[in-house]
Amino acid sequence: MPEITARGVRFHVQTVGPAEPAGDAPIVVFLHGLVTDNLSSFYYTLAGPMALAGARCVLYDLRGHGLSERPATGYGVADGVADLFALLDALGHRGPVHLVANSFGGAVALNAALTRPDRVAGLVLIEAYGPAVHAGEWNEDVLNTLGKSALSLEYERTADRLLEIGRRRQGRQAALADALINGTSLLDDLAAADPVRPGDLARVACPVLAVYGEHSEVAPAGRLLRRHVPDCVLHVMTGHAHTVLTEGTEALLQVTLSWLSRRAGGLHVPARAAS
Repeated sequence: MPEITARGVRFHVQTVGPAEPAGDAPIVVFLHGLVTDNLSSFYYTLAGPMALAGARCVLYDLRGHGLSERPATGYGVADGVADLFALLDALGHRGPVHLVANSFGGAVALNAALTRPDRVAGLVLIEAYGPAVHAGEWNEDVLNTLGKSALSLEYERTADRLLEIGRRRQGRQAALADALINGTSLLDDLAAADPVRPGDLARVACPVLAVYGEHSEVAPAGRLLRRHVPDCVLHVMTGHAHTVLTEGTEALLQVTLSWLSRRAGGLHVPARAAS
């Protein structure tokens, strides 16, 4: 089922799971990060092993990303939450699911748990943006980075230059990033988004696993989660920064599978991961 239309937007969706899932097999939904990211970052790291362990995995490209449609507007966190539940409805998944989210996807997942606690069984937040004490704290780094990228892509013709020297894949990625950053309301929508403050974190009803790199600029968000979410485990990846998903995949997988196996039935986790 590669395409689903939800809220008037066509989404690229992939499902991975056992041929005959157990009746209590958890549904795990993956939410990726911004602009240059897409569902493949999970497809080639965590989703496959989780499916082998018995989970029914759902991956999709966020609106404007990967192979999903790129409308001109609708890139705020609230839109991401609405897209998520509309897709799950279209797939027939109306019960509680586990959300595994990286970077900006974590802001969507966290707000989803607050918006519809009845539909979120657990959160795995990997280098997640979103939690902050003051407005502007959580998205300042993101907006600065994307703002610089916008100027480079538009005025330095990054995509054209890459294509000219034969780097076709990188050129296509740069062209997609240019269209998303400079051709949609993405930056304005992110600038208008509020953080999830400590008082809201205290209302998170599901268990949370927060994974952050030791040297990550986003690490303070992890400490906020540990202090204020009633049921939160913080795991710090020694020696890593923001790219723990791609550079610390094996250790991240072990931690995630072990945590999920204790909170969800229907998983057959290798002994090493469950230790």
